Amino acid sequence: QGQLVESGGGLVQAGGSLRLSCASSGSIFGINAMGWYRQAPGKQRELVANIESGGKTSYADSVKGRFAISRDSAKNTVYLQMNSLKPEDTAVYYCKTQTAWRDYWGQGTQVTVSS
Repeated sequence: QGQLVESGGGLVQAGGSLRLSCASSGSIFGINAMGWYRQAPGKQRELVANIESGGKTSYADSVKGRFAISRDSAKNTVYLQMNSLKPEDTAVYYCKTQTAWRDYWGQGTQVTVSS
């Protein structure tokens, strides 16, 4: 059974930085894309950033220029570098891996940005 393990969340002051990591287990094959989503209290889960197997990236407008997604294909690990964090970035961040057969989700990691 494939699994995703996230790490790197925490509490940071506004303007600070955090780096999230998401490692896929070796039993996940045929990855088409990996991405990060977030869900704030009372809000729907939203896409933050995505990276396709060919390297193409996409971002939510709210994080463009501040966040950067990258991937280590050899390790099946995806990263999210978050800079210039704002209080409105506070949410649970989830990693998602998309394959030809199904999607895998991580357990989520809390990011809290204080003003």
